[in-house]
Amino acid sequence: MPSVDSSDSSQKPLPEKDFDPDRLHLDLRVTLSADRRAVDPVVQEVMSVVRQMKGVDGKEDAIELALTEALANAVIHGAKEDPTKTVECLVSSDDERSVLIVVRDPGTGFKPEAIPACTVGENVYSNHGRGIFLINQLMDQVEFRKNGTEIRMVKR
Repeated sequence: MPSVDSSDSSQKPLPEKDFDPDRLHLDLRVTLSADRRAVDPVVQEVMSVVRQMKGVDGKEDAIELALTEALANAVIHGAKEDPTKTVECLVSSDDERSVLIVVRDPGTGFKPEAIPACTVGENVYSNHGRGIFLINQLMDQVEFRKNGTEIRMVKR
């Protein structure tokens, strides 16, 4: 079962250069076991919070798909579907810049630039590599941090 914490904790992980840290507030913190079945319930919980935010009207589908891909990647690739490991998702917002979503996994990381482009050559037929492409297409800003174990996605 995912655990949900809507309160602000002592850990302030989100001072973003693109967000004013004094105006940024943590709307939701969710942890889930690294089990594929945990992804959809967490996505639904996060989206119920996102739908209440200012400035997201008409952007819900893009946010939901990017979030689903980020969580699935964290569970499958980062935590290796080990249900004893957890993945963390933080959702923050400010009134002017909309939503910031951070997904963290306990994996060893990866180099995003090493992922082959899924839109060229024989990669078009690959079963892998589309998630990061979709996230980059759907969100306004995407950053991989902490050796690829953390993705920060912004939708304005």
